[in-house]
Amino acid sequence: MRRSIRDILEQYMQEEQLSISKFSQLSAINTGTLSRILKGLSPVSLRQLQRITNGMGLPEDSFFKEYIDECFTSSSNLRRIRPFILRCAELERLECIEEVVGRLLEDRQYSAALFEIAEQLFKQERLKAAALIYRQVAESERYQHSERLALCRYRLFNLQLGEDIEENLIAATQFEPYMNRLPEMKQLEALKQLMHIFGMVHKWFKVEALAVELQQLASSLYHLQGESRRLEESLDQAAQPLYYYILYAYLARATVHEHYGDYNKALEFVSLYADSESWIREKDEIAERTISQFKEWANINSLLYRLMSGELEVIEEYISHVAAHEDEIFIAMCHIIQVANMHRVNIDDILEKFSLYIPYKAEDIIAGAYQQDIIKEAHARFYKDLAVYFFNQKQNFTKALEYLLASLELSIKINSEKNILVCFYLASSFLLIHRF
Repeated sequence: MRRSIRDILEQYMQEEQLSISKFSQLSAINTGTLSRILKGLSPVSLRQLQRITNGMGLPEDSFFKEYIDECFTSSSNLRRIRPFILRCAELERLECIEEVVGRLLEDRQYSAALFEIAEQLFKQERLKAAALIYRQVAESERYQHSERLALCRYRLFNLQLGEDIEENLIAATQFEPYMNRLPEMKQLEALKQLMHIFGMVHKWFKVEALAVELQQLASSLYHLQGESRRLEESLDQAAQPLYYYILYAYLARATVHEHYGDYNKALEFVSLYADSESWIREKDEIAERTISQFKEWANINSLLYRLMSGELEVIEEYISHVAAHEDEIFIAMCHIIQVANMHRVNIDDILEKFSLYIPYKAEDIIAGAYQQDIIKEAHARFYKDLAVYFFNQKQNFTKALEYLLASLELSIKINSEKNILVCFYLASSFLLIHRF
């Protein structure tokens, strides 16, 4: 059993032969207040605890474990507990937070208040502490069909995302059953995130289903916009305007059919996000910028899908188009190498022209772990396709193996099981063919 703060203080004063008056000077606590604390007539506030430990010459969190019991001496007092949780988060005393939250959640009436504390910590980027509380609140509400449970699961999903593709897939699979319980505006971004994760493991049937759901939800909300007061009040919760998600769903569905090899169907969806001026009602700068961006992607992708379907005469137009947009060059190179391998086209001059965009440089990437994961996966596939190009068309076994090893190295870093297996398969094929 833990000692109380009073017992600790009383023992210290006896050992150091300190009077109440003397310790009052050391701790900057009023003598009357100190006397009431020692007599058990007054609860100890966090500020008083900090002054007591400072008066003893000890680190601030020396008695945090003991203070937990102080928080529950009579009835749970959130005015006393909230600042304690926040300070524990700052000092990374996660075990104290876990115990306090666990004891509070014996009464589920505290779920809402604890969720708000977790949200505050999330905004302050005290992510370990926030995740701990989200997890405990979610566990306490696991049998409730509640929006709060879904929000906890959504936060935990986001906090779990990192460089490991397979771990991201597990996180997505665990979160997906809760997605439809989120507020509608948050569902939009959640659908977009899930599409990215399933796309990275090449589950295109899943991406298609999610894109259809995103398109239907965003279209329905956009249709109701202006007619529903509740909807208008919730619009600020959306990360992007509603029309953006409609366009993004079209873009995703085009990408799915690209990977299916159905380029005519992909072009149908390209035409849908190319022609957005005709139905987007907003006329502000954000709308103009969004329309322009999707129109640009439509121009590039329409050329790309024509290329992939065998219209090789548009390759120069495609190259000149992407050359004017530096941020599009690497993705364009990924597609060009695919076209070269599909149609046995020599692209040596293109590889030479854009050689600066081929090496993967981690230090050039300014993004979170999840975004870096997407970029690394794209580079891993690009290197694999380069290996195929140099082996099949250039008969350059050394160069092919060099790029294949680069692909394998990146695939291992992000734990992309599919890419790793493809690399091993290609390596064995290269070695077998090269030997004979």
